[in-house]
Amino acid sequence: MSEQKIQAPKGVSEYVPERSKSFEFVRNALIEPAKRAGYQLIELPVFEDTELFRRGVGESTDVVSKEMYTFEDRGGRSITLRPEGTAGVMRAVIEHGLDRGQLPVKLWYAGQFFRAERPQAGRFRQFYQVGIEAIGLDDPAIDAEVIAIADAGFKSLGLSKYRLEITSLGDLASRAAHRVELSKFIETLDLDEATAERAKLNPLRLFDDKREEMKEAMLGAPLLMDYLNEESLQHFKSVMKYLDQMEIAYVLNSRMVRGLDYYTGTTFEFVHELLGAQSGIGGGGRYDGLMQALGGQALSGIGFGLGIDRVLLAAEAEGIISQESFVSDLYIIPLGDTAKEMALKIAKDLRSAGKTVEIAFGDRGLKGSMKAADKTGASYVVVLGESELESSVVELKRMKTGESSSVKIASLLQYL
Repeated sequence: MSEQKIQAPKGVSEYVPERSKSFEFVRNALIEPAKRAGYQLIELPVFEDTELFRRGVGESTDVVSKEMYTFEDRGGRSITLRPEGTAGVMRAVIEHGLDRGQLPVKLWYAGQFFRAERPQAGRFRQFYQVGIEAIGLDDPAIDAEVIAIADAGFKSLGLSKYRLEITSLGDLASRAAHRVELSKFIETLDLDEATAERAKLNPLRLFDDKREEMKEAMLGAPLLMDYLNEESLQHFKSVMKYLDQMEIAYVLNSRMVRGLDYYTGTTFEFVHELLGAQSGIGGGGRYDGLMQALGGQALSGIGFGLGIDRVLLAAEAEGIISQESFVSDLYIIPLGDTAKEMALKIAKDLRSAGKTVEIAFGDRGLKGSMKAADKTGASYVVVLGESELESSVVELKRMKTGESSSVKIASLLQYL
């Protein structure tokens, strides 16, 4: 009796060919605008000291209170698989003294993140994100640039059925004034014990409650946007002015709070209309005070996280991801060992010039190799036999039309 097959854990998003090509395409498209804006790669551990997320993300959040994968290592230390990216980036910036150099520190990252959530369409326990952080300056123009970088990534993919929602969560003084009135309002509500405790830690969390009865109860709650002091209001107005200048459309959402406690000031989310309940494809905001809370300087910062899984689903929903985007330029079919030697050399030279080239391995016959070439979707095919080796001329066949052209092997690159 054969042993039972081992499968991936429930709720893990993983990608195998052919869909992995689409995943890679989306990930690279989301990263590229950040690179062009001068952001540099930071690679971080996928697990951190649990205290980093307790202090950085916030005890009142669902992420910390319900969703973290936390365990004790062999040394008795409490370790957590990273549920988000910003806290880890900030820890690294402080630890390596990046904040002591040129400001702002501009970083990008990509990788897996982990939350113990109930798996459903677009919501995974292991998921993938691209993120950026701009740390060190409290300039509304940086806020606008960060938002523009995310928007440029979506537009480069051809996404169109999404909207940008923005708000301001104000500075410390604005939030303190609002908290007094919001707490008074919450005291009038009939809350269960867990919700009441969450409200004590951070009353803004109730705006993020997804239960219909809580949404209805919070309809009359005072909104933070109405309590912004002059400094916070002017900062937010400047952000909107810069977005207008760049012709980036947005809508104001005064009830947005996002799911993490460190957000302050400018806060935003991108929502896609074809994804149903899990419609957020990315978002972020400013987090003034986070660095100080983690033992660093009192420096400002802003960033975003874009969900690669969700963006891929959005691109597929809009029908803008085509497998033809990922096919090889050339498929070489060698007939015999000498032809295989030549095929390897041709492939090496063309790949060095930036072309994607595959070779038919395994000594299959011509018919079987042509079937394999057709399945790969390669743009062109050449067959290398004795006559081709002697003449140094091949028949370059365009697979879509079946048309063939006689081409010197030395001239393959320019024909491709």
